[in-house]
Amino acid sequence: MCGRFTLTVELSDIQQDLGIKVDDVMIDWSPSYNISPTQTVLTVNQLGERKIKPMRWGLIPSWAKDESIGSKMINARSETLHEKPSFRKSLLSRRCLILADGFYEWKSNPGGSKIPYYFQIADHSLFLFAGLWDTWQPKKGMPIESCTVITCEANS
Repeated sequence: MCGRFTLTVELSDIQQDLGIKVDDVMIDWSPSYNISPTQTVLTVNQLGERKIKPMRWGLIPSWAKDESIGSKMINARSETLHEKPSFRKSLLSRRCLILADGFYEWKSNPGGSKIPYYFQIADHSLFLFAGLWDTWQPKKGMPIESCTVITCEANS
């Protein structure tokens, strides 16, 4: 499960590394060592031309009654994606990549405290999480584009 991750490089460096242009909207982005659910993350999807696009982390399905469901849908287990109504439609046509350069996992200690462990590629380079996205339209205001990280069983 991914509960926090990092993206500590500048937007211009991301563009250069990936060779992808930024979406036409103005992106308010600053590097972060603590990206948490419901915050803005940077994604890449391919609807036409491939672009970097900001989205809210925590999938809000288009059919949701309110946006609070998003805080519970930050991850989607790869083993059950096709079974869950929340992910089924996005799996078919709304896939994305979520940009990161590190993530945290926690180990529980006796007594209940947790110790965070930080994982990153040895050379500190950028990597991409597989993800799904959707657009939700509140009764008032602008549509919200949101995403979820696809997770799998831990490997060695």
